Amino acid sequence: MAAAGAPMISRRSNRRVAFIALSMALLMLGLGYASVPLYRIFCQVTGYGGTTQRADEAKAAGIQVTDKTMSIRFDANVERDMPWEFKPLQRTDTVTIGERDMALFWAKNDSDKVITGTASFNVEPEQAARYFNKIQCFCFTEQTLQPGEAVKMPVIYYVDPAILDDPDNKDVEQITLSYTFHVTDVSDAKTLDHSPAGG
Repeated sequence: MAAAGAPMISRRSNRRVAFIALSMALLMLGLGYASVPLYRIFCQVTGYGGTTQRADEAKAAGIQVTDKTMSIRFDANVERDMPWEFKPLQRTDTVTIGERDMALFWAKNDSDKVITGTASFNVEPEQAARYFNKIQCFCFTEQTLQPGEAVKMPVIYYVDPAILDDPDNKDVEQITLSYTFHVTDVSDAKTLDHSPAGG
């Protein structure tokens, strides 16, 4: 009798092990796909890796303006082999903490082809990134430039006054906002409408 019951227990045990192993494999696969968006959310919440915050008009309107100032330095780069010129129109600016400010960047397509690019960004020092809030930025969308076309692109931002209460940022006197333009997949790119009606 004991011998006849052993194969049943063994089969149930094998099914259970197989179910657990399959569940773990599916969980790991799911976490693999979710890791990039989860990491992006983590960086946006914490400012880790120089990721800035994104603010809407309502949040920006409620920010208390202080009497303290901060120097902001602007940096612009293009990836190797991207035939664009890209630069800030002003290298540095002194802003009042909590007050909205605007920086303008200039880009020109030096090639004879339509090129679509996306700007990645970074803030230094990293611990200040969580207090750098962008309301409007060309980096939120793809930018398409016709051959020889040049454009001015704004960034509207503010530095959150909470930076003044953060002991990790007590010695920060300057924040650097750096952009790098990368070519996006041209086959997926749509030409932007630069006419007055199109915005």
